[in-house]
Amino acid sequence: MQWPLSDQELLIDADDTLWENNIYFEEAFAEFVRFLNHSRLSAEQIRRILDDIELENIERYGYGSQNFGRNMRECYLRLAERPVRPEDLDYITRLAEQIMEKPLELIEGVPETLAYLASRHRLTLFTKGQPDEQWRKIKRSGLESFFSHVVIVKEKDAPAYRRLVEQLNLDPRRTWMIGNSPKSDIRPALEAGLRAVYVPHPRTWHLERDPLPPSPDGRLLVVERFSELQRYF
Repeated sequence: MQWPLSDQELLIDADDTLWENNIYFEEAFAEFVRFLNHSRLSAEQIRRILDDIELENIERYGYGSQNFGRNMRECYLRLAERPVRPEDLDYITRLAEQIMEKPLELIEGVPETLAYLASRHRLTLFTKGQPDEQWRKIKRSGLESFFSHVVIVKEKDAPAYRRLVEQLNLDPRRTWMIGNSPKSDIRPALEAGLRAVYVPHPRTWHLERDPLPPSPDGRLLVVERFSELQRYF
């Protein structure tokens, strides 16, 4: 494949690809552990219990800070070693609400790279989560104008990618999914017949981490940072 490519369809993830996101969930969890103040369980053990709750609830409720708050409250009800007061649950809810009040921090190189890519290709922002919450971040980012389409789904699995291909009349041979999550951005895109670019983030949510699939057919590109996309597209 000869680089840089022209006239491609670029699907681009949002959270932890364009802007910081998971670091604020990690901060809320650390405060949750402090507030729980469990006498026996370590933060890692509490995290595993919360993971189980999140995995149980994802299909029903999806992602986002509101659902994270719901999951932390359920975890608190399971693990609290003192009588649970309404104000305790209110405090945990507030921990989750504060995530959306954090300043939106764009990842280095994102605006100028999107400007370059948008001049050469059609860009679609393809993200998962609660629509209201995701739209709020998109508006705050100031990046919306770079994208021809914004698509928000409950889950980014292979069927979601196939639906997007049909909806936007995409050519899979010229369509690339760009993102930081092997679980949501890379594996399902390749499974749906698309190409993919993995842009690692050191603080990617651990439930989104998977081994990268082999790509003997050259449909997977790995870069070190988002700005590096300018070399290839």
